Amino acid sequence: MMTRRRLLEAAGAGVVCAAGGLGAPLRSAADAASVPLSPGVPVGLDGSAVLEALPGKEPLIKLSYRPPNYESPLHYFDTPITPNDRFYVRYHLTDIPDAKALDAKTYKIAIGGEGANAQAEITLDELKRFPAYEIVAVNQCSGNRRGLSQPHVPGVQWGYGAMGCARWKGARLKDLLDKVGLKKEAIEIAFNGADGPLFDKTPDFIKSLPVWKAIDESTLVAYEMNGEPLPHFNGYPARLVVPGWTGTYWMKHLIDISVLTRPQGGFWMNPAYRIPAGQFPAVARFVTQETATTVPITEMVVNSLITSHADGAAVKAGTITVRGLAWDGGYGIRAVEASIDGGQSWSTAMLGEDLGRYAFRLWSFDLTAKPGKNTLTVNATSNRGETQTTTLLFNPAGYHNNVRQSVTLNAA
Repeated sequence: MMTRRRLLEAAGAGVVCAAGGLGAPLRSAADAASVPLSPGVPVGLDGSAVLEALPGKEPLIKLSYRPPNYESPLHYFDTPITPNDRFYVRYHLTDIPDAKALDAKTYKIAIGGEGANAQAEITLDELKRFPAYEIVAVNQCSGNRRGLSQPHVPGVQWGYGAMGCARWKGARLKDLLDKVGLKKEAIEIAFNGADGPLFDKTPDFIKSLPVWKAIDESTLVAYEMNGEPLPHFNGYPARLVVPGWTGTYWMKHLIDISVLTRPQGGFWMNPAYRIPAGQFPAVARFVTQETATTVPITEMVVNSLITSHADGAAVKAGTITVRGLAWDGGYGIRAVEASIDGGQSWSTAMLGEDLGRYAFRLWSFDLTAKPGKNTLTVNATSNRGETQTTTLLFNPAGYHNNVRQSVTLNAA
């Protein structure tokens, strides 16, 4: 099977830390005081977060450097497709291969495991010879909006911007698995990437999917993002794309696919990325990883975001068009509603083009702003009738925050 060591030896280059060989981030002209943090993140974050541009990226909000965790500012979400250079960056481990280690000429994905009938290695060129599929899908970190939790919880203190939506192109994972065949005992498919831990005691980042999700028509091994090769910090040369499910399953720099006959038991499946059993509505269950008290986080909950105006923005009195995005775990958005009286009454917003059930859906609402403070609250509803919550469904990891967002506009 393909391992990080074999990948690096084949490339003739060692793994380098994100703080070194990948190139140092470029500090923008903006200082820390002007970083556009989401309202509600912990006090003190404004003293450590800065706007920085990683190689190939526009300035993003740096929340940590080793590993690199960079959030997209709110104004980057003015379109349903997030440009590659504005897409957020999320890593768990600090050893990230450089371009030499991920040379397209030597890159391979190993496929096999005890639940497979055969073993295989696929090069990038071979991957591109499989039938190609495209899908527009939201990639959202499981901890998006964690920094808004009250009380605050440990972890990266993400605001609204640990997400993005792109047009992904690649081969169906199902077609790759057909190359080795699945035994009837197969229950999960595990994935490993080329990034790794600095220290032996740090668990490698390995995730798994139930077989039914792995062979879904929409699950891809992607090599293009918005018509271009994947950016380095978004998984080059190839990554897993799992539409509808949170980003923890979207393995970057994919080098190993292993078919399992027993549940994957690593740290990043349990105890990490778990939510209390029964707390959130879920159609897409991961039964082999469930316990009596916790279940793995899987599909995204319905959510929306106001993108055209920041909280506290100054506007002119009169008609103002407020815009934003809505999305869910793949059922599609039925409606977005807006309220200017604290949720006592609601008006229907106008929906934009439907780019697919896994994509961001644009919406707009014409607000008649009166002189003084005007507070607008937004609520999205999915095609299966799921709506956003009015209060936070608290959990220790800060997952699934889909509280209805409100912004106050100051009109004069």
